[in-house]
Amino acid sequence: MKKLFILLILFFTTFLSQAQEFNCSVSVLAPQIQTSDRKVFETLQTALYEFMNTRKWTNYTFKVEEKIECSFTLTINERPAIDEFKGTLNIQLRRPAYKTSYNSVLLNYIDKDIQFKYIEFQPLDFAENTFTNNLTSVFAYYAYVCLGLDFDSFSPNGGTPFFEKAQAVVTQAQNVSEKGWKSVESNKNRYWLIENLINSAYSQIRQANYKYHRLGLDQMYENVDKGRLSISDALELLQKAYREKPGLLSVQLFIDAKSDELINIYSKASPQEKAKIINVLSEIDPANVGKYQNILNMN
Repeated sequence: MKKLFILLILFFTTFLSQAQEFNCSVSVLAPQIQTSDRKVFETLQTALYEFMNTRKWTNYTFKVEEKIECSFTLTINERPAIDEFKGTLNIQLRRPAYKTSYNSVLLNYIDKDIQFKYIEFQPLDFAENTFTNNLTSVFAYYAYVCLGLDFDSFSPNGGTPFFEKAQAVVTQAQNVSEKGWKSVESNKNRYWLIENLINSAYSQIRQANYKYHRLGLDQMYENVDKGRLSISDALELLQKAYREKPGLLSVQLFIDAKSDELINIYSKASPQEKAKIINVLSEIDPANVGKYQNILNMN
């Protein structure tokens, strides 16, 4: 009994020390698909969950509490053939604020160009140096984007190795028929998202990520005003990027993820600070001017 207990302790110690990077929930929904056998969607959900959570994506060792929180919701809208599926993928990435139970959204994006082939129980293979299939390439691409955004939020340009891996996935997919990978298809797809993030001409966006989270949110536990000031600096960096090239996908995604949070952050700011930040937000996110104006009425 004692030997068994020791073996169990060793097993769980080894397991925890090798904990993978993600705590990723995966959902596969198919509300529009008429079929009596929905088991294929359950099987696919389990396979994708294991793909995201059991694969080793980096050379780093993560503690259980350090795992990156994210959710992937795959919605199947069409099934043109028994092994072919089309739909959308919603990716949400969250990051904890230092010494709090609060999780800040880093990314909340819907990819509308999802198309793949899948046969129930087939292995979900992915290789870094070659295009294997569209399903795993899409999920691997977003895994690397999530890693890059998370690492960037903790250290300046810390996510570069993972953005480079995401860019490599895009490069390998340039000759495939499925949409979402090519620059000519759209100015808001996988190609342009990673291009925005890795292009040194838009370095202010990645600087803003670090200032907003590490120097801003993480500091608010001890000094709210100091943390909010760093968040204001981060938003001004986004404003500079926006002025240099309006319509950047990465700027819009940053603001989409933060708009509600920003209202709470500035609700107790001084009138001068509120007025200044409303001007910044109204310029880079004109669609939500009315929402930001509400900050003036909050105490």
